[in-house]
Amino acid sequence: MLTAITRAVSPAFVNCVLSFIDRQPIDLKIAQAQHRSYETLLETLGVKVISLPAEPDLPDSMFVEDPAIVLDELAVIMPLGTESRRREAESISRAITPYRHLVHIKLPGTMEGGDILRVGRVIYAGLSRRTSEEGIRQLRALLKPYDYEVLAVPVIGCLHLKSAVTFLGRNTLLANRAWFDVSPFAGYQWIDVAADEPHAANALAIADQIVFAASFPRTRTAMEARDFSIVSVDISELQKAESGLTCSSLLFDIPS
Repeated sequence: MLTAITRAVSPAFVNCVLSFIDRQPIDLKIAQAQHRSYETLLETLGVKVISLPAEPDLPDSMFVEDPAIVLDELAVIMPLGTESRRREAESISRAITPYRHLVHIKLPGTMEGGDILRVGRVIYAGLSRRTSEEGIRQLRALLKPYDYEVLAVPVIGCLHLKSAVTFLGRNTLLANRAWFDVSPFAGYQWIDVAADEPHAANALAIADQIVFAASFPRTRTAMEARDFSIVSVDISELQKAESGLTCSSLLFDIPS
């Protein structure tokens, strides 16, 4: 069964770490309501949601994707590129333990799940401010016995690789190609984000549906023109914390 680990928005969310956007006032109640709507949408799409309680002392802890990669065979726990966020991995590790064997990337390597784009047995690992060459080297070594190919992708214009490119299915990528090295992605079809929607490349594919932020209507139209079925969700307040749609859940299968 497709399962998502999520975590409630921290009461300290307004103090989130920002790297590529300017700080704006965040309405905590609206942010919390939008996150609950996101969880409800996942359930509507047939996903079992395991919602963890908020972490009052960890402003960015809603972004559960960053401390871990969950694959079919194992889960990789990672030291985040932002030192103040590293304690987020503790409760995520406990939540994953019933479902997967855990392995760890160790410092000085750093890595965040927002930099990991998986397409089948290929792992595209963003080389960014948050994910280091050493982190990617360790990931490659950990996954080699399981026959995964790990390809490094330099990221130049945004926080994480998946801020710039996500996989929609049908051999198609949604992307802002100005923000990363496209050369490792030969052979894919592309849907480019609208010029006035540079942050629109983060989408979450679940079965035959694409969960997509309501704030990017022109990019939605481009996807619909290619016959993708879109389900919109309002994350406008969460986006003030550099949130996308992939970062707020850890998706994996649990055998029936």
